[in-house]
Amino acid sequence: MPFVANTEAQQQEMLEAIGVKRLDDLFADIPPELRCNGLDVPAGISEQQVRDELAALADHNTTGLVSFLGGGLYDHFIPAAVDALVYRSEFYTAYTPYQPEISQGTLQAIYEYQSAICRLTDMEVANASLYDGGTAVYEAIMMAMRVTGRNRVIVDDSVSPIYRKMVGSYTRNLGIELLETQSAEGLPDRKALAEAINDATAAVIVQTPNFFGCIDDVSDLADLAHEHGALLIVSSYPIALGLLKPPGQMGADIVVGEGQSLGMPISFGGPYLGFMATRRKHVRKMPGRVVGRTVDTQGREGFVLTLQAREQHIRREKATSNICTNEGLCALTAVAYLSLLGKHGLRDLAQTCADKADYARHRLLQVPGVTMRFPNRWYFNEFVLNLPMAADKVIRGLFTRGIAAGFPLGRYWPEMNNCLLIALTEKRTKQDIDFLAHTLEVIL
Repeated sequence: MPFVANTEAQQQEMLEAIGVKRLDDLFADIPPELRCNGLDVPAGISEQQVRDELAALADHNTTGLVSFLGGGLYDHFIPAAVDALVYRSEFYTAYTPYQPEISQGTLQAIYEYQSAICRLTDMEVANASLYDGGTAVYEAIMMAMRVTGRNRVIVDDSVSPIYRKMVGSYTRNLGIELLETQSAEGLPDRKALAEAINDATAAVIVQTPNFFGCIDDVSDLADLAHEHGALLIVSSYPIALGLLKPPGQMGADIVVGEGQSLGMPISFGGPYLGFMATRRKHVRKMPGRVVGRTVDTQGREGFVLTLQAREQHIRREKATSNICTNEGLCALTAVAYLSLLGKHGLRDLAQTCADKADYARHRLLQVPGVTMRFPNRWYFNEFVLNLPMAADKVIRGLFTRGIAAGFPLGRYWPEMNNCLLIALTEKRTKQDIDFLAHTLEVIL
């Protein structure tokens, strides 16, 4: 039987107080054919049995595979101190600060997170987080439309196909003209973008490192967008920003990305963390909460939600803050992770990932029939291989031998049916890479 805190006598007293005799009378307005006649719920079990059953289910989450998966979500090592900090009850049980100034700890954590994102991206202001990398791109589009007053958006197909699918779904019925341009040899096609952009364009969206792992200096695309009064939106991988030129130095107007790699496990789909940063002049058009640092009348430092005129308790349905209601804990995770690594630690981590990718590329190119898809492009920790057979068949063969090999690009680019996207993080050892190369030789 379920536990009910109220006795039968107390329940009857409450029913009498509201003028009904039975609990069923509360549902009298619902036709009988629409009512649920009960749920087929099994009998309760003991605490030990519950623990055993949940442990057995949790074991299914551990694949035991050596993972070379990437494409926007990465298997990085998470220091034990991250969970020890963010799972403290005062953080873990906290919710959105609707009376914000009494939540100084939460506000300071968000402020430090915003500061870290600004330093990573070389931008001037950041918000308190978004749901994930895909919704961050969509929110950047809506922000660019508010800034420019236009509704035409250009996105290059080297941007994550998952993000492009999400954006297409979100914008389908909003009167937004969404145009995709085809990349050229792993990077945005400058000629195609120049032909596509016009004075009705609100934004151009690119990604670096992009979905193929290729690194790009998009400074010329920022100039192109600005010549037409449009904004440049850049999606980026935060670990790569520990080593690479940040989008802010390339002229980006809005920088977004997926923050999963900052201390969060892959977790079969979330929860994840979208980040967004922009120029100070656009801050009033940016979605999400913004925490500021100030002093009170006695000169004491404190933290506040600034620009609250954008908030839902003031602007109702016109608010821009609703999007980041639920990602505070993930943002705290990100800033805890970055703080534990520090500036030099993040740079060392990024360099390690790049070095392992370089070794993997050289080792895998020794396998007969394997070549680079984009041999003349720079990459960070991810690259595309050409295989002598369909990539999905190779993946199935490697899977049976204990390797999650990578992502088959033919799923989204039919002309790349033999192409495999390989990602390296600091967790992959030389032995893992050699094992992949040896097993690939056997399969091919």
